[in-house]
Amino acid sequence: MLSASIDFSVPEVATVSHACVNGVELNPRHQHLNAEDLRQRACTELLRQAAMRAGLLDAADQAPADGVISEPASQAIDLWLEQELQLPEPSEEACQRYFAAHPTRYRSGERVRVRHILFAVTPGMDVVVLRNRAEACLLDVRAHDDNAADGFGPSARQFSNCPSGELGGDLGWLNPADCASEFARELFGHVEVGVLPRLVHSRFGLHVVEVLEREGGVPQAFDAVRGAVEMALRQQAWVTALRQCLQWLAGQAVVEGVDLDTADTPLVQ
Repeated sequence: MLSASIDFSVPEVATVSHACVNGVELNPRHQHLNAEDLRQRACTELLRQAAMRAGLLDAADQAPADGVISEPASQAIDLWLEQELQLPEPSEEACQRYFAAHPTRYRSGERVRVRHILFAVTPGMDVVVLRNRAEACLLDVRAHDDNAADGFGPSARQFSNCPSGELGGDLGWLNPADCASEFARELFGHVEVGVLPRLVHSRFGLHVVEVLEREGGVPQAFDAVRGAVEMALRQQAWVTALRQCLQWLAGQAVVEGVDLDTADTPLVQ
């Protein structure tokens, strides 16, 4: 499956009536999407068409319905990206610099005490509506103390799709191995305490998260975490290259009804 999505924009909630990429519709005329969701669909369609031009995807592949591409399209995009994004291995010097610049990220025994409100993604769910509900809840809990009806505990009991909702969203003490990797990335290696100012995305849905306490753990030697540092740098380089590649594809396409960064010349060789 396509392993990353790229957000070209600052967050906004404006809706767009209709958009297309090289004549392929991104949303039915009756469906109004916010600009962020529309850009995500545009990026996926740019990649789908690139895979088709490269002969990796049958020209008869159906255009996505409601933003959901076919399994062959997803596989073709992954193969196209693997061929196009040829990235060098991170150097020893780059790894050492990254390790020195992120001293809190590589610690042993780090724990956080967390509570959350889960807005679960289920089959047939309108993700745009779900995100709007989650964002409204995030604003409410950040604006009220916990004794208010819109405070974190009451909101978790009312809205959360997680069994922890009955406990006001309390998940107790967690370490990185206790949660999904995408959830852990937002919790560990940071210093924030309190309600996070952003929604946390995971394979389960959208989370409003409050960090109640942190225990920093013990620093580790560079040699003990070298593999994790290299992986972080590879992912960082891959995301940057993907963004540049999408900018170039957008510059070669006829894009209507959605704003994307463009580049006139290829930035990824």
